[in-house]
Amino acid sequence: MSGLFVPIDGSGTASATNVLAPNASPMTLDGTNTWVIGQGETVLIVDPGPDDEHHLRRLVELLGERRVATILLTHGHPDHSGGAATFAAMVSAPVRALDPNHRLGSEGLGDGDVVTTSDLELRVIGTPGHSADSLCFWLPADAALLTGDTILGRGTTVIAPDGDLADYLRSLDKLRAMAELAEARTLLPGHGPMLPDPIGKLDEYLAHRRKRLDQIREAIRAGAKDVPEIVEMVYADVDRSLWPAAEMSVAAQLNYLKNL
Repeated sequence: MSGLFVPIDGSGTASATNVLAPNASPMTLDGTNTWVIGQGETVLIVDPGPDDEHHLRRLVELLGERRVATILLTHGHPDHSGGAATFAAMVSAPVRALDPNHRLGSEGLGDGDVVTTSDLELRVIGTPGHSADSLCFWLPADAALLTGDTILGRGTTVIAPDGDLADYLRSLDKLRAMAELAEARTLLPGHGPMLPDPIGKLDEYLAHRRKRLDQIREAIRAGAKDVPEIVEMVYADVDRSLWPAAEMSVAAQLNYLKNL
């Protein structure tokens, strides 16, 4: 999750605009990307972000006279969903998510669903792995894929305690095949800058995971006995502030190797 700072507030595509939340950290990079989808009378909001009053009020102001049809969550981690209930009350809109605990309203959200506004549609893709409830969204109008934390704008994502590496690898394969078939042009991540080469980035992610698994196997052969020792050997080139996150990923990788 390292790299040079790239300002992305206000960036996007013809139909998607980023509003960057002020919650920068080693885990969230420059902050959470809240995506406004659509340019018509009604829009969709993907990931309102943390429950930060300034961010949510700024988002309302930027919408102007446009109405929010639905608030969508890529997953339920608080840096993406924490502000959903507050924002829903501000704009009188439902919240749809895979996890029922994060919904406000009667409708769920899952793989294959299509969500529309006055001028476009989003197609829902189930992508468990980073978390059990992770979703991505395909925006056909711009050939763009909104990836939440499944793919980041810089660095690589963590397999959280509520995630699973086997699921994650299947999700990456699924997105790779879909990006090629649909001729995807852009990835719009939940953190970090837009990515202009979807297939290249997905290939990079898959190669990275294979490399890490090989490194963990080698660390075990070299005598590493537990997760902290593996992290110390495999992630020696990573800033120590990210080692707690690395421990989560190593635990997920050990579980994956155990079940092969």
